[in-house]
Amino acid sequence: MRELIKDHWPSTILLPIAVMALGLIGMGVAGQGDGGRRGISGASSASRPNGFDISNATIPKSEILSGGPPRDGIPSIDAPKFIDPEKAGYLKEDDRVVSVTIDNRTRAYPLRILAHHEIVNDAIGDHAFAVTYCPLCGTAMVFDRRIQGDPVEFGVSGLLYNSDVLMYDRKTESLWSQLAMKAVSGPLVGTDLKWLPSEHLTWDKWQAAHPEGKVLSTATGYNRDYGRELYPGYETSQKTYFPYERNAIFKANRKDLLPKTKVVGVIQEGTAKAYPVKRLQATGWVQDKVGGVPLEIRYDPEAKHPQVRHAINKEPVAYVEAYWFAWQAFYPETEVWSP
Repeated sequence: MRELIKDHWPSTILLPIAVMALGLIGMGVAGQGDGGRRGISGASSASRPNGFDISNATIPKSEILSGGPPRDGIPSIDAPKFIDPEKAGYLKEDDRVVSVTIDNRTRAYPLRILAHHEIVNDAIGDHAFAVTYCPLCGTAMVFDRRIQGDPVEFGVSGLLYNSDVLMYDRKTESLWSQLAMKAVSGPLVGTDLKWLPSEHLTWDKWQAAHPEGKVLSTATGYNRDYGRELYPGYETSQKTYFPYERNAIFKANRKDLLPKTKVVGVIQEGTAKAYPVKRLQATGWVQDKVGGVPLEIRYDPEAKHPQVRHAINKEPVAYVEAYWFAWQAFYPETEVWSP
């Protein structure tokens, strides 16, 4: 555990956090191998956790929890470097990457790097965007970084809501929920993020599909062992490290699926729908409508690759692969697809 904590925290706070984590294990809240993401509410104080003003928060203040690290204790990558695929010897064939294509330029962001940093602030030409990843919810999402016309830089607040990362922008220090896709406190509270399409697939399949693409380098400016898994066993366990909301609509978390069931989440015209990965694996392209929008959805189990596109113009549609517990916590009225 000490080795995991060292990756994110300075030595001056190792002892109290180690004690806190051990205490949570004893209470059955924390799990093993969480990369130092154990915590309790009130990171700094009830009104300014990790130094953020949450007085106008649109989510319950009592459910804004400390993940353990301080603000920027999990450092975002703000000057990413990229290399040719053949130089990425640190990646295994079945490693998963997030792929972003803008202006016919494609870049891959390996989850084994994102797990250590959770946010990459990047740009292609004039398009500024953030690649975000919450290992606790299994959610990798890409957002436009232009807020009210100006690009902002996002950082990791060290706080969680519904077990999901709360980001912050370094311009106004507003807190942003990744899965809710909006600012939940601060000067920009209520402002929506623009969700951009991305692909999630294995490294070998990405190389075959994008031989001219570039991949994020391990030269991040931080001393990290990117070959080590930070959350061993978390994906295969039904337990979570942090609580998630008993939603107000159903008065309890929905039991349609087991908590760690992987789903492909889609939102169209305000309607959310979850496609369980195991059900998709048994089919080809699925024809469906979400919010009245005709879509085609499939999942390639060999490439671990969900695909969602508009059924008429074939344009890619933004999706997120998530654990069911997280998706239903944020979207309690979500529809669930069955063949």
